[in-house]
Amino acid sequence: MSKYLITGVTGFAGPHLVNLLHSEGHEIHGVIRNSNGREQDIRDVVSDDAFSKIKFHYADLSNKKIIDEVLKENQYDGVFHLAAQSHPPTSFIDPLGTFKENIINSTNLITAVTEYQDNCKLMFCSTSEVYGNQGSEGNKIHWNSQLTPSNPYGVSKASIDIFMQERMENNYIIGYITRAFSHTGPRRGMNFSISSDAYQLARIKKGLQGNILNIGNLETTRVVIDVRDTVNAYYQLMLNEDSNRKIFNVCGDVPRKMEFFTDKLIEISGLKVEKKISKELYRPIDIMYQHGNSDNLVELTDWKPKIEIEDTLSDLFQYWMKKIQ
Repeated sequence: MSKYLITGVTGFAGPHLVNLLHSEGHEIHGVIRNSNGREQDIRDVVSDDAFSKIKFHYADLSNKKIIDEVLKENQYDGVFHLAAQSHPPTSFIDPLGTFKENIINSTNLITAVTEYQDNCKLMFCSTSEVYGNQGSEGNKIHWNSQLTPSNPYGVSKASIDIFMQERMENNYIIGYITRAFSHTGPRRGMNFSISSDAYQLARIKKGLQGNILNIGNLETTRVVIDVRDTVNAYYQLMLNEDSNRKIFNVCGDVPRKMEFFTDKLIEISGLKVEKKISKELYRPIDIMYQHGNSDNLVELTDWKPKIEIEDTLSDLFQYWMKKIQ
């Protein structure tokens, strides 16, 4: 049994990582911003048994003193740093808030791990957004590709990505960087593509919304996998000693236009709807094609996505059917 700390434990991927670590018999600690009961929200995907085993630490990552106390008092085998402001459109509206959330907070955590954790391995969850539009010609983006973000969210993540590389290269920290490409599944926020479709379709199914499905740009192409496959990649890399000081793309291998996911969700819902482009859901600057090279991840861990995308979309739709009252 190992002892792991998860930041962003009440977010999208965090609860799925909790389920995985619990199934493997590990001790799980989670950082949560305050004790307002928000931790109860993750019970929509986390079992009662797994939830009862989580030790929550109420600490805002922006407060260096408090996060220092958590890491002084507990020694961890590994830290999964998932916490972030991860919505690109929001980063256009509030770049300063995004930089504070993703740069300052991450710097506080990385510094605390460096200062107080002797043999702890840190995973920094970066993003494919750091590559910007490099895959526009249909090429696979390599993990050694230049960082050329095309939105403030990508800029904020690239900043800490580079900082983490420096910390690892100069042996201040044991760790690795993951750059996850598109993934979805239960608990994905309603303001993200694909989940927005599933959320609206569930509302239409329940008679809470008219027969119009508001959509963004369906002409872009992505490789989308299940969040549960994504967190499994994070975990396999944590277990592998040879992942230290390396960068890994976490990506499947089937590029599809976004229209595929929307149409498949409509099919799953059994509804007949009219798709209508929404100004609010259309990114001012978008990435037209994105596909990542994950060869080093596969070679090191034998990881591959196991969940069929149709099952992911069905689970996502059913999640919203249960979540919406």
